[in-house]
Amino acid sequence: MEYVRKVDFDALEKSGEAERVTQSLLDETSGARTCSIKCIKTPAGGGSPAGLHVHDVDQIFYILSGTMSVEIEGKQYECSPGSLIVFPAGVRHRNWNGSKEPIVHLALGTPLPNPNAPSARSV
Repeated sequence: MEYVRKVDFDALEKSGEAERVTQSLLDETSGARTCSIKCIKTPAGGGSPAGLHVHDVDQIFYILSGTMSVEIEGKQYECSPGSLIVFPAGVRHRNWNGSKEPIVHLALGTPLPNPNAPSARSV
C-alpha cells in the first residue's frame, strides 16, 4: 500500500491546452476498499463527458483551481477554488468549464465504485 500519493502537477501543466487529464490517486487497483479519488484537469470549454448524468455512488468534488460550473437537480452554481461540491448517488447533475482557464479538481467516489460498471449513466 502506498500511503502517500501526490498529484503530478507537472503532467497537468504539460498536457495539451484542450486535453482532459485524469490521474487516479486511489482506486481498487491501488488498495482502496471504501472510495476512489482522482485528480482531473478540465480544459476551457470541456465538461462532463456524459452530459447530464447520475452515479450509483456519492460523488464529491473539491476545486483546486479554476471555476467550475455545475448544474444539480436543475439549479446552477459557480464553484471557485476551495469549493466542495456534493453529488449524492442518483442525483441528476453535470459540470463544465465555461471559462478560458483549465479547472483542476479532486473527484471522490464513495462507496468504492464498481470497476465493472459504467461510472455514469446519462439522463
